[in-house]
Amino acid sequence: MSVTPYTQRHGLDVATELADFVENRVLPGTGVDADRFWSGYADLLAEFAPENRALLDRRAELQGRIDAWHKARGNQPWDVAAYRAFLTEIGYLVPEPAPFAIENGRIDPEIAQVAGPQLVVPVSNARFALNAANARWGSLYDALYGSDVLGPPPAPGPLDPARRDAVVARAARFLDETFPLTTGSHAEVSGYRADADGLKAILGGDEAALRDPTAFVGTHVAGKDTGFVLRHNGLHVELVVNPDHPIGAASPSGLRDVVVEAALSAIQDCEDSVAAVDAEDKVGVYANWLGLMKGDLTDSFEKNGKTMTRRLAADRMVTRPDGSAVTLPGRALLLVRNVGLLMTTDAVRLNGQDTPEGLMDAMVTVACAIHDLRKTDGPRNSRVGAIYVVKPKMHGPDEAAFADRTFTRVEEILGLPANTVKLGLMDEERRTSANLAACIQALRNRLFFINTGFLDRTGDEIHTSMQAGAFAGRDATRKSGWLKAYEDRNVLIGLNAGLRGRAQIGKGMWAKPDALAEMLETKIAHPQAGASTAWVPSPTAATLHALHYHAVDVAARQDELAGQPVPGLDALLTPALVGDTPIPQDDILRELDNSAQGILGYVVRWVDQGVGCSKVPDIDDVPLMEDRATCRISAQLLANWLEQGLVGRDQVEDALRRMALKVDAQNAGDPGYTPMAPGFDGPAFQAARDLVLTGTTQPSGYTEPALHARRRQAKALRRG
Repeated sequence: MSVTPYTQRHGLDVATELADFVENRVLPGTGVDADRFWSGYADLLAEFAPENRALLDRRAELQGRIDAWHKARGNQPWDVAAYRAFLTEIGYLVPEPAPFAIENGRIDPEIAQVAGPQLVVPVSNARFALNAANARWGSLYDALYGSDVLGPPPAPGPLDPARRDAVVARAARFLDETFPLTTGSHAEVSGYRADADGLKAILGGDEAALRDPTAFVGTHVAGKDTGFVLRHNGLHVELVVNPDHPIGAASPSGLRDVVVEAALSAIQDCEDSVAAVDAEDKVGVYANWLGLMKGDLTDSFEKNGKTMTRRLAADRMVTRPDGSAVTLPGRALLLVRNVGLLMTTDAVRLNGQDTPEGLMDAMVTVACAIHDLRKTDGPRNSRVGAIYVVKPKMHGPDEAAFADRTFTRVEEILGLPANTVKLGLMDEERRTSANLAACIQALRNRLFFINTGFLDRTGDEIHTSMQAGAFAGRDATRKSGWLKAYEDRNVLIGLNAGLRGRAQIGKGMWAKPDALAEMLETKIAHPQAGASTAWVPSPTAATLHALHYHAVDVAARQDELAGQPVPGLDALLTPALVGDTPIPQDDILRELDNSAQGILGYVVRWVDQGVGCSKVPDIDDVPLMEDRATCRISAQLLANWLEQGLVGRDQVEDALRRMALKVDAQNAGDPGYTPMAPGFDGPAFQAARDLVLTGTTQPSGYTEPALHARRRQAKALRRG
């Protein structure tokens, strides 16, 4: 096993690779010298690392008391009133704060004012990171043509004329619904033109205007393309006319595309979707974030025999009808997700001990973002001078207050004005969702979003009530009353706290990246619920999800919801247990295999290949977007069933071996794949066993400790 070389900095042992990166690539141009950075970091660790540990100990103490309470009650009927009183007594539930409103300062309009899709992408992958940043604008024609929205996608090859016609008709329907003409349909238009009076559509020998003439923004010219830019519900849509283009030539109007403003923001993730376990990995993650903040990140790759290079897209210059110019952002507003409180890192050590990884993320990602704040030209991220950090996996208001004070100290060290760093609160752990108003209040001066992470939230639901009884399967857990209460409370509490017009209220991920027809049918529920953003897994999904924010006026919907009573805690605190209706044995065995296959399919790529998020075929070979949150659900469910006696250890071991064979077969075409069978003794398979067999004792049921340990083992084996 290789030994990490260290460099001494102000009493810290800093991995030399990290020290070189910070001093030679991050700090130059920030106005912060190395002495100030490392001395400040040493002070930060001395002050906050002990409190970080104490907060984790408090989590463990509360979980231990909850486990003991459930065990003492045995098989008594569920008594939510007694449970609520107990949680209040031990300090798990805190008093509701008096009415208040957040005061988060200057916030970019993509967060505060306009509703639209949000991408989440592993920043460790430069190509993905750039694709997400550039997903601010998406071709509706391409999204409709290449997805399953209009039926099974066509085979690769020449353009399918019937598919093209269906795409054009569906796009025209969207235009008629969103930008209706005074007469006729966009499908009948033989040409578009613009003058000082606005946009005109030619229909036969007549002209029609937009019913809402204020929807026309102006004209954007790029090469032979003439784009007519419209706006609805704050989102832009561009009608791209080019009669010389193969698609435009087939259209009487010359319309070759409809380009929609799609991903308004994108989370560049350092957490659940990456596999970063040491200084080498973390420097790779930080380097891509730094490139995005400097604006110089590129990535080259081979496609169809040609070398392609990705870089950040330019802004769009639009000429208004009166001849003045307006600049529209060409990129999603970029947010960075740090890790939570749990994990420590040996990339920076103090007194011979590993230090909290979250504190390292705070220092380095904020320092990288200073480059964006100091720019005078080139692609800008925040136009109001903010840095947006998403903080995940916080348990309750004490941890939220800890995050607020952490970033206050980081701002002081790096010489930033107070509350330059805005924090996104992931409402994904039960102690946070049960005390959400108090958590928001703790972050009120820097909060920029609250977001329901229903995947992690489900994993925490199972772990918190591990000793209450057997859970009724994944689908039954997701359909139970606690989940609706959780989602509804998040929106209403956020509105009561003044997030309307100041911050995002978000919803979770669409996990089936190839099932976009289903997404288009169902995900409209998120804006209808009053959410101003929701997560999508790809630029194509962002383009299609953008249509929902034209169909639903989220600001008006939030006005309708404002003042509605917040659902009480009873439903939120009632777990989805089996109860008196046993699960049929066939269903148990099916769920056992399904969960085991999902864990293995994800873990084998994480541990052996360092892939933190990918499309993983499920037991029926349907590709699903998997990250640590989905793995947490499956592992915690099987751990719960094992603990409650629904399955035995031998059954679990047998399912893992059988499903390892299936996963090996599913990955047979990957030349970099290492089969788990027949030995079942490699780090990946052992990681899957660890997640299930020790699931009751993993902190909060998190997957990180087991995955990190086994990934480091796999890397060591490869080094020899």
